[in-house]
Formats: sequence, C-alpha cells, structure tokens
Amino acid sequence: MLDRGKTALVIVDVQEAFRSAVPDLALVASRISMAARGFEAVGAPTFVTEQYPAGLGRTVEEILFSLGEGVPFVEKSTFSAWGEESFRSLIEEKGITAVALCGIETHICVMQTALDLLANGIEVHLLRDAVASRFEHDRQAGIARMIEAGARSSSVEMALFETLKDSRDAAFKAVQSIIK
Repeated sequence: MLDRGKTALVIVDVQEAFRSAVPDLALVASRISMAARGFEAVGAPTFVTEQYPAGLGRTVEEILFSLGEGVPFVEKSTFSAWGEESFRSLIEEKGITAVALCGIETHICVMQTALDLLANGIEVHLLRDAVASRFEHDRQAGIARMIEAGARSSSVEMALFETLKDSRDAAFKAVQSIIK
C-alpha cells in the first residue's frame, strides 16, 4: 500500500507534441490531472518530467492547470527520468520509497523510468489508466514489461485511496470531490 509520506506522483513527458500523435491523450491527461489534484490534496509530492521541451513543447495545459505551486519540473534528454541527476536528487531529498507512475510513452520513457526506479529500490505503482503510447500494442507491451519487472498494477483511484487509508482522513472529502 502506498504511504503518502514516502510516495511521489511522477508524470512523465505528457507534452504538446504528442497531442496529435497519441490517440488517448485527452483522456490520459484528464486522469493525470485527477491524480495531480488528488496527490496535492493528500499532501504527497508530484514531479513532472519533460523530454527535450524545446522540440516537444511543454507539458499539456490541462495538466499544468491541475498542478499546485512549486511542483518541480525536470528537463531531460535521457529516456529514463532516473538518468537525470536532478530527478534522482528529488527522490532522495524527499525520502521517496514508492512512485505512482504515469505519462507518455508507456513503452519508452515510462517503462525505462520504471525499470530504473525498480533497479534502485523504489517501488513502482503503474497507473495503468494514466499511460499512453501512439499505438495500443506498444502501450500493452510496455505495461507487460513493467509488471514482469516488479511494478505493481494500479490506477489513479487505487493510488489515491491507498494514500488515504480511512474515510475519516481530513483529505477524504477533497479526494472524493476530485474523482466524481
């Protein structure tokens, strides 16, 4: 189960250049926006990566508008976010032992990030309803590879309710209003 004191939401490369290439981008961006608002409500950090933003554009607006103040952005050239020192520093500084992982493309940057996180002792909860690729067969292959490597299959709602644990939690009503 996710412990919000040791868990971060990691949003990988949901950038404008993918809008026309990824058929499910609007739906995935909506699910990621829900996750970002929920993680903020429970007080867990969110980190956002952007692959070569000068060429691929910034994170899509619908996600940007859902992020709280001070959310760190990591510009990267490596496919895996773990390849960037600034990303590794965020994980270490916050004492993160688990990541709720989402983004684009499932079979490239999301998968490579997951594999590196797992190899470095970070538990990965893959938000399957919040990942996409240009082609469904690549999305499915990426998901299968991550699960085979030890990532836990999850969803936005599963992750949010795991961080709450109890309906008496002060953040419960906020999370409930976000998912409805």
